[in-house]
Amino acid sequence: MKIIVIGATGTLGSAVARRLTARGHEVVRAGRRGPVPVDLADPASLDALFAAVRDVDAVICCAASGRLTPLESPSDDEFTTGLEAKLLGQVHLVRRALHHLRGGGAIILTSGTFTEPTPGGAFGALVNAGLDAFVRAAAVELPRGLRLDVVSPGWIAETLAGLGLDPADGTPADEVARTYVGLLDTLVPRAAETRSPGPAEPATLAE
Repeated sequence: MKIIVIGATGTLGSAVARRLTARGHEVVRAGRRGPVPVDLADPASLDALFAAVRDVDAVICCAASGRLTPLESPSDDEFTTGLEAKLLGQVHLVRRALHHLRGGGAIILTSGTFTEPTPGGAFGALVNAGLDAFVRAAAVELPRGLRLDVVSPGWIAETLAGLGLDPADGTPADEVARTYVGLLDTLVPRAAETRSPGPAEPATLAE
């Protein structure tokens, strides 16, 4: 299968791209700093992406990151960081992808979840809830047998380490990447049939 991974130069996206490549898929690595440029905050770049990359079976978006912003942030723009890219950017992605993917393909987005309320996470929680609701409502409208779903990871261990926090409180990116690949197998059964010779993949994490 031909799969676009958006955010493929990031910690999580690169792990997803590696797993898909190891299974024999043709992976197009896209991102703000990747070989195929795209910026979720710029809808025109999404148009350019699908104009340049044709005959795609699936799109996996791992670029939807945000930052913790205190409720008392100095400005509305600072507090609402993540609205244009993580929420609206992924909505724009779906609206474009449904016109370009092959029939029976899949779109997988990224929201997020925290086990406990996190200071600075109020707007991020709103964005994540909005994405989850959008996916549930939009999935019934997709044409040509296309499938839409979302993965909601918690903290990534490598991200915590980069912030100087304890990585033990997060999940390694490669382990989270298994969830994306397992979900793709569920949404598009033919994805599981694409294998390259080599060791068997670990079992997919339960959702």
